This record gives sequence, structure tokens and C-alpha cells, in this order.
Amino acid sequence: MSKYHNFMQKPISRLEMLDICKGGFGSLAFMSLFGALPMACSRSEKSISDISSNLNLGPHHLPKAKNIIFLYMDGGVSQVDSFDPKPRLTKENGQDPRKKFKVDATQFNNVGKILKSPWEFKQYGECGMPVSELFPHIATCVDDIALIRSMTSQFPEHTNANYFLHTGSGLQGRPSMGSWMTYGLGSENKDIPGYVVLDGGLIPPGGLDNFKNGFLPASYQASIFRPGDQPIANINPKETIKNLQEQKLSFINQLDKQQLAEIGEVDAVESAISNYELAYKMQSSIPKLTEFKEETKATKKLYGFESDDPYTRGYAAQCLLARRLVERGVRFIELTCPKVSADRWDQHGNLKEGHEQNAHAVDQPISGLLKDLKSRGLLEETLIVWTGEFGRTPFAQGANGRDHNPSACSMWMAGAGIKGGTIYGRTDDYGYRVIENEVTVHDLHATMMHLAGINHEHLTFRFGGRDMRLTDVHGQIIKDILA
Repeated sequence: MSKYHNFMQKPISRLEMLDICKGGFGSLAFMSLFGALPMACSRSEKSISDISSNLNLGPHHLPKAKNIIFLYMDGGVSQVDSFDPKPRLTKENGQDPRKKFKVDATQFNNVGKILKSPWEFKQYGECGMPVSELFPHIATCVDDIALIRSMTSQFPEHTNANYFLHTGSGLQGRPSMGSWMTYGLGSENKDIPGYVVLDGGLIPPGGLDNFKNGFLPASYQASIFRPGDQPIANINPKETIKNLQEQKLSFINQLDKQQLAEIGEVDAVESAISNYELAYKMQSSIPKLTEFKEETKATKKLYGFESDDPYTRGYAAQCLLARRLVERGVRFIELTCPKVSADRWDQHGNLKEGHEQNAHAVDQPISGLLKDLKSRGLLEETLIVWTGEFGRTPFAQGANGRDHNPSACSMWMAGAGIKGGTIYGRTDDYGYRVIENEVTVHDLHATMMHLAGINHEHLTFRFGGRDMRLTDVHGQIIKDILA
């Protein structure tokens, strides 16, 4: 048993909470001395359902980030074509890579010639950060960005790499990072889930298991919001009589509580009660959330609502919705990629067209999100993370594509607690392997949790005879990128 086992305790059930309340407020005060009282209990006018949705002990230290927006670039953006320029690729374009360096086994074993980047790089901002022509809008925000050029993965295949990035394990079934965050911190909004995934049209390989709760209570899994007039299925009540739905919900809750009284604490039943109650509240909150009528024309233009590209407009709506979720206290928000093509960023062929289409879809909306948050004073308390699951090879797959490369990847962070205008880590002259300041997925998770006020070594959940955590037994905070 870990020495931190008692630091984050197992959530108490509703029945246990009611039993505690029988002893009066004196009992509650006494328990709080020993750290057994959920944070939610310290707030006034909380219903039983409110308590169950905030079964956490709060931050371990003063957080820099109240919210996290995770911009997932599904498929693997090429680092040497985006944020890690390599002049040597231009100099040796068309040569045999095997004569220049050791070539690792690739996903499809179709190793072509060294391939220069089709895009030019320019320096931007006061920091002089090089960015390729793919991202002209994000390039204007580099003084707020900490660029990491030394990210690595343990997996060269999409599904396992996705699980690893999202859950800290390459195996299916572990809790996602968003689940861990909401388990540790809860949500500041009782009418909207604390963990939301904005589906741009492409659920990554590995499916919804990337966003599941794993062995954590079921109420901590992500809620998926999809584009369109009805972001959540069945959000509109079907009952025509005004009070009929309330009567149904009351009856279902009564049956569930009777079941709990007979069989004791069962997560599935507890979560069902919580989810029914939350779904009822969402029927009034979600329509207001997803309506952009109150947003100014200038704001919409900033995000890219006036773009000729429908994929840009779609992702712009996602980014604007992410800002509105932040304003409402949603803890963790992930945006998946727009459905520009079936390949996502995974260009094994036709690199130029594929990367340009994907970049055009996300570039202006992301820039708009950063600038909008900053103008509203929200960037200083919101952490933005931009990354794919791995990088790509400096040599071609076939003639004009790039294969998977888990040995080097570029990603960036911005916002709360981040030192903007920073470049961290270094790859070799080909951008193939990390040679300085390697950053692992566990390091990324540790840093994200640190900025959110969580000690990644202390937030644990007892499962399978051991105290489990997001970072397993690994993870170091990337201190050089912190403000």
C-alpha cells in the first residue's frame, strides 16, 4: 500500500452521506479534521446529487489552471513540417536515409528517400520562434506558447498510442486524463458535466475508450458533444405534459434508492442516479450554451466563422464552444479533429495536400481561441495543450508521404502557468530522434496535473490491489516551461 493511500480517499455514497448527517453538523465538522469530508460539503445549499458529483478533496496546492483545453491533432502531425525546421532535409533531399542514419522499423515498411519540407519556415514574435507556412495564424501567438520539440511515445501504432496519450497506458480500459482531473477536482458547474469532449467528426482510433472512466466511478467519464443542432442525443424531453418528466425522474430515483438500500453501495446505481439528475439539468443549460446569438460579429470573425472552408467554420464553432465551457467552469475539455479527410493528420501519401487541408481547418480557430481567452483574462487561468499521438519520419513513405515516428514529436502548451516564447528540447539534424530533454507522455500528464493543482503522485485510486494513478510510477514536471 502506498504511503499516500489515505490522501485521496474513496468517494462516499449517498447512503453513507445520509448516515453521517444523522449525527448532526458536529459529526461533519469532526470528520473534516481527518480529511474524510468531500470538498463539496463545505459549500452551502448542496443537494445529495450535488455532493455525489463533487466527490473529491480539491487541489493539493494552489492551481495555476482552473480549466484545461486539450486540442488533439489526431493522426500525428509532422514535426519537421510544422514547428521543428531541419535545413539538412533540404540539403539531402532525395538521398537514401539508410546511408545517413539508422532507420528504425516503420509501420508499413515502405522507406523512401529523405524528404524535405514542402513549406518554408519564418521566425515570429519577440521570441523569434520558427513556424512553418502551415500555421500563419498560430504563428502570431508564439509569445504565449511553450513549444516542446522533444515529445516521444512508446507506441508506433495509432490505437495504442492514443490510449497512451489519453490514459497513460497503451492498454484499453484505463481512466482518461479528463476523468482523473474531474475525479480529483470536480466541476464548478452543477448543470454541465465536468469533462466534455467536443467531437469534430472523427473519434480517434481506439474509439470512446480514450475518454472513458476506466476503474473510476462511472460519473467521471466524458460527455460527448457532437456538432449540429442537437449536440447531445435525446437532450430534448419527449414528454408533452409539463410535470410528467419530473414525476418519472422522481419515481426512477425512488426505485434506485430502494435498490441501494437492499444491496448497498454500487457504483453503477449511484452513477445512474447522478447521470439522470444531471441530464435533467442539462436540458435547460445545453441549448443556451450552444447558441452563439450573444457573440459579436467580431468574435465570430476572429475564430473563422466567415471562412470559405466549411471545416474551418466547424472547428471555429468547437473552439468558441470550448471558451464558453471554460466560462461555465467545465474542468476538462478536449477537441477532436474535424473530418477533413479519412486520414486525419495521418498522411502516408500526399503529405502536402493532406497537411494543408488539416492545418487550414484548425489554424485560425485555435489562434482565435488563444486571443479571445487572452482578451477576456481567461488565458492566465486556462491551460491549452496542442499535440498529436506521435510524429512522422523525415524520410518519405513511398514517394510523397511520411510514416509514423514515435521517437520525436512537437507539441505546445499555452496559458496558465506557462512561460510563453519558450522552446524546450531538441531533435537530431533530421528531426528523427530526440537528443536533448526528452519529454514523455507521463511527463506531460504530470505537468498538466501540477498546473491544475494536483500532485500526480498523490492522486490515487485503489484498484486491483494497488494504488493506481494517471502517471503510473513515472512522470516528471517539465519545470523549464513553467512561468
